Amino acid sequence: MYPALAVHSALTAKVRDLDTLWVGGEGGMEESLVKRQGITFQSIPAAGIHGVGLVTLPRNFTLIGRGILASRRILKEFQPDVLFFTGGFVAVPMALAGIRYSSMLYVPDIEPGLALKSLSRFADVIAVTTNQSQKFFKKKVFETGYPLRADLALWDRSTAHRHLSISSGLPVLLIFGGSKGARSINTTVLNNLRELLARFEIIHLSGELDWPLVKHNREQLPMELAARYHALPYLHDMGSALAAADLVISRAGASALGEYPLFGLPAVLVPYPHAWRYQKVNADYLTRRGAAIILEDQALKVELFDTLNVLLENPNKLKAMRAAMFELSHPRAAEKIASKLIELAGA
Repeated sequence: MYPALAVHSALTAKVRDLDTLWVGGEGGMEESLVKRQGITFQSIPAAGIHGVGLVTLPRNFTLIGRGILASRRILKEFQPDVLFFTGGFVAVPMALAGIRYSSMLYVPDIEPGLALKSLSRFADVIAVTTNQSQKFFKKKVFETGYPLRADLALWDRSTAHRHLSISSGLPVLLIFGGSKGARSINTTVLNNLRELLARFEIIHLSGELDWPLVKHNREQLPMELAARYHALPYLHDMGSALAAADLVISRAGASALGEYPLFGLPAVLVPYPHAWRYQKVNADYLTRRGAAIILEDQALKVELFDTLNVLLENPNKLKAMRAAMFELSHPRAAEKIASKLIELAGA
C-alpha cells in the first residue's frame, strides 16, 4: 500500500487534475488509510485460492466471480486511462475485468507471490525493485527501485536526534518489527534489554500486540537506562527513526530493500519464518551485497546479543555495510514509475 501511495504522490506532482480511484479489499484498514490521503476508495470481493482447503475453495471462487463483476461495473463507470497493480489476490478480479486497459504491475519483494505472478500475464509493464526479479518472469521487467514516501527524505541525523530526544552519544539501535510487531524479536530484546542499553541508545517500535509488555519493561528500568530507551508501539514519522539509527534489527519485508538503502542503514535481518521464502530472498540479496547480516528466527535468542557486540567492536565492518547499503538506493523510484504510468496512459 505505501509504495502505491508514494507513486500516487509522484503522479500528483506531474499531472494536473489527476483523477484516481483506489480499488481494494473489503473490511481492511486499507480504506481508512487511503481515504486519509484524499483518494476515492471502492472495495470489491476477493479471495485467494493458493493453499486454500477444499472446503473453502468453492466459496473463494464465488468471491472472485463477484469481484470480477464488481470490477467491470467500476471500470465502466470510472473509465480509467491506465491501471496500476501493487497488491496480491485482491487485484486479480480487477486484472481479469480490465484486460483491455493499459496496465502496470509493481512487484515489491524480489520473489513475487503466486497472485503477482498471475497478474504479470495481464500487465503491459512489470516494474520491480531490483532486476534480480527477472528470473521469476517470462516478460522483460523494468527496474525502478522501491517507491518511497517523499517525507522520508526530509530527515537528517541531527534533526532526527533532536526529534526523538537522543543525546547519550552511544550508537543508536533501531528495533522494528513492522506495524503489527515481531514477537520473537521483541521478546529477545526485552530479555537482553539492560545489557543492550549499556551499549546502545535504543529506538524500539514494538507494534501494538506486544506494546503492553514492552511498556511494562520500560517502567521497570532505572531512570538512567529508561532515558536511553525510546519505546513506542508505532511511529508515524518513520523517517526520524531511520535517520537517527546506526544499525537496525528487523524482519526482511520489501520495505527493507528501499528504506534502509535510502539512509545507508546497516541491518541485522530476521526473516519471518512463516514467510521465510520471500523474506529470505530479500535478506539474501542485501547480505550478498555486504549491506546486512541474516539471523534465523530460531537462533535469535542465542545469537543476537553476540552478533551486535561483534558489529559494535568492528566499526570498519559497520562502515562497509553502511556504504554497501547506500549503493543500493533508488531515491527516484516513485517518479520513474509515475512517468511510465503517464506514458502507458497515452498522456
